[in-house]
Amino acid sequence: MKKKLLIALAVLVVLSIGTLIAGYFFLHFDKRVANIPDGSLSETAQKKEIPKLSTIAKNLEVPWSLAFLPDGSLMFTERPGRVRLINKDGNLRADPVVTIADVQAINEGGLLGIALHPKYSENNQIYFYYTFDAEKSLNRVVRFRYDGTTLVDQVIVVDEIPGAAIHNGGRIKFGPDGLLYIACGDAANPSHAQDKNSLAGKILRVTDEGKPAPDNPFGSEVYSWGHRNPQGLAWDDLGRLWATEHGQIATDELNLIVPGKNYGWPTIVGDQTQDGMENPVVHSGDANWAPSGAAFYKGSVFFTGLRGQALYEAVIDGDKVTIKEHLKGEVGRIRDVVVGPDEFLYISTSNRDGRNVPTADDDRILRVNPQKL
Repeated sequence: MKKKLLIALAVLVVLSIGTLIAGYFFLHFDKRVANIPDGSLSETAQKKEIPKLSTIAKNLEVPWSLAFLPDGSLMFTERPGRVRLINKDGNLRADPVVTIADVQAINEGGLLGIALHPKYSENNQIYFYYTFDAEKSLNRVVRFRYDGTTLVDQVIVVDEIPGAAIHNGGRIKFGPDGLLYIACGDAANPSHAQDKNSLAGKILRVTDEGKPAPDNPFGSEVYSWGHRNPQGLAWDDLGRLWATEHGQIATDELNLIVPGKNYGWPTIVGDQTQDGMENPVVHSGDANWAPSGAAFYKGSVFFTGLRGQALYEAVIDGDKVTIKEHLKGEVGRIRDVVVGPDEFLYISTSNRDGRNVPTADDDRILRVNPQKL
């Protein structure tokens, strides 16, 4: 009898300890998502407990582009010229990593894109796109080395990209081929888009030193042309490049980029056709997306909407693309989206860019639980 009682007590103690441990991990899971093995049942189940939206940082000033470092920290640009860092513990560093002195934040210009070198773990190199000449409104791509505290050893990679008060493009990303892709707007001059000798109104493709990629279609930096103001770049699981592009009034576009192709601006828009020019895979019609950043996640291209104030999802099913709309009006203008190491989506708002009424916490970087969309 005594032996059975002892066994029963032992079982009760084990169950109690197990309950306490489970409770601890449930309460603390929100900060430890990245430590759960990808694809595990516990990961899937516990992610469902995370809210749809969680604020990661607030009171920012137009956080334009986001990039995760290998250690899980998040580096991002603020359009006035500051590079900021959210440490891997989730805390926003109070002081900027660096303020780039010659950034000219005029209207849509300023410090825009950020991209890590594919071999960042070896060389600590980070690339930026910014507007730098107030008189001529030019843009450039530069490279720094991150020493763990600040950015040093600045090198100009691509210089004198035409700019203007509007239509500066600004998104930069390294592709799966290890080359740097640069989205350049038409600098408010539509004729640039149809001039293959101009860097404006193009998607450029260069080496990490800024030289034209050896197999580029025209022997120059130009990869595709006929663009108005592309601001989002994302590669799908087949290695195809998708790009978002602002339309003139509406007719915003999601394009599938093919090297050497002409995407029509300003000659054609939407469903209009002309020999030698490409149509978008999908466009907004009479609605306004004002699309910016893009990221590929589980069969879909997610892209942000500024005027549309939504996170859009282009679901790819063979040749068919269907648009879904998420977070409509919930956080205001959305500028960028990236996939985090924890497989959540991270977005930045753009409510202090002069085109919306900001809330007390704007601008923000938020984590999005895709299971709750």
